[in-house]
Amino acid sequence: MNKTAIDYKNIYYPPGGILMWIIIFLELITFGMALIAFVHYGTQEPEVFHQSKLQLNTTIGAINTLFLLTSGLFIANAVSFYKDGNTKKTNLFFKLAMLGGVLFLLLKSFEYYTKIENGITLETNTFFFFYWLLTGFHIIHLLIGLIILFITGKSIRKNNAKLEDVEASATFWHMCDIIWLLLFPILYLIF
Repeated sequence: MNKTAIDYKNIYYPPGGILMWIIIFLELITFGMALIAFVHYGTQEPEVFHQSKLQLNTTIGAINTLFLLTSGLFIANAVSFYKDGNTKKTNLFFKLAMLGGVLFLLLKSFEYYTKIENGITLETNTFFFFYWLLTGFHIIHLLIGLIILFITGKSIRKNNAKLEDVEASATFWHMCDIIWLLLFPILYLIF
């Protein structure tokens, strides 16, 4: 059996393992509940939410969306290359996926800087309380995802990574994409 083969116990083994999917399920529930609360408060304070949304930079949000979607494509390709035994391309696409995450963080940092410079904090109003909370929580996940990708990429370069680990890291990274795909339209476009 080669190093990239998985000993599937049954056909229901999800990519990344069941524990990773439990974590993702719990994280999506957590973000989902916070988004429901955000929408609820938005219906209670529609003018505050509308005026606050106008202070967000939709272009930055859209570019960040492209960074994460492209990064997700790169990590999906990396898994495919790993399954094919092409570690050179796997390494390249892991690095490209990480680059997308780093670019997201840099642009988000600039956006945060402009908010802070304009005196916009957690205490500004309900909209910005949720903005900082949700995007900050997402950034924590993105940083964890980058660390996971880095560690997995290092294992790949040393030729001792398991396919399960490669899939788990990609699955976590895709969760970060999904969370942003929920946050972007709700925070930047709806109100």
